[in-house]
Amino acid sequence: MAIVVPRAGVNAPVMPVGSELDGKVEVPPLHRANLAGWDRMGPAPGENGAAVVIGHLDTKTGPAVFARLSQVRRGDTVAVLREDETVVVFRVSAVQQVRKTAFPVKKVYRSPPYPVIRVVTCGGRYDFERHSYDDNLIVYGDFAGLYRSFDFLPDGRDD
Repeated sequence: MAIVVPRAGVNAPVMPVGSELDGKVEVPPLHRANLAGWDRMGPAPGENGAAVVIGHLDTKTGPAVFARLSQVRRGDTVAVLREDETVVVFRVSAVQQVRKTAFPVKKVYRSPPYPVIRVVTCGGRYDFERHSYDDNLIVYGDFAGLYRSFDFLPDGRDD
């Protein structure tokens, strides 16, 4: 699986992640800065409900997968290339920055009877004492289409 967010310059693989002992969603390993994680406890992108994709803003060595996510605006697109060779396209409906202490769990994980996506990263001020950002940046996307990808032969003919 891969996620593409043109406005933010994202074209990255997505790995499934679970939950930590404290109930928080795991994040991809820091040493793989260009990797996003899909919360496998919820629906996959394109299935009915809220698919949640998370990734780092940066690492100690530089920018990470969602370093430019704050540039995304309402109306932009987010696409997910799935293992079944389909591409699910979402239209951004909102971008929200919230304190981590006030993370809108119900709003992010609410599962409507149609596909939506939530892309989450860190934001706001970095707290050097806690080694963490104060905020989260959340991109909300509504289902816009599902397409089948095809492999084309070099001579231009379809398989």
